[in-house]
Amino acid sequence: MMKEDTKYFVVREKAVPEVLLKVVEAKRLLDTRRVTTVQEAADIVGISRSSFYKYKEDIFPFRDNIRGKTLTFVLQMHDQPGLLSDVLQVVAEYGANIQTLHQSIPINGVASLTISVEVLATTGDVSKMIETIERKEGIQYLKILARE
Repeated sequence: MMKEDTKYFVVREKAVPEVLLKVVEAKRLLDTRRVTTVQEAADIVGISRSSFYKYKEDIFPFRDNIRGKTLTFVLQMHDQPGLLSDVLQVVAEYGANIQTLHQSIPINGVASLTISVEVLATTGDVSKMIETIERKEGIQYLKILARE
């Protein structure tokens, strides 16, 4: 029997089943030492111990497993003065290191931009960085392409 390759998905929180979100919360309670046993954590968040053990290795906040990695994402953005600078400023504020940047020539007032950033040990919450960029006025689309 051939071993199946592991596949990873980036999913918005609203699409994640409640039990998985509760597993993340239980792990946080254990990590921050607010509780000392899995049973306590499971009781607080309202899941069974078996659910915790079934999923604990398969779900984690995006930021927890990306340190030392390169994150590549693509943006479609309005061609307006200062918007690229604003996006790069967000990356800088979160302490990520830009490795590559490629911007297409704008077509119909929209430019496509691909950015690869190195996530350092000192980088802030990467999911919040992406969210901050995505919410900037003039950003039409943002998609994470790769995490290496």
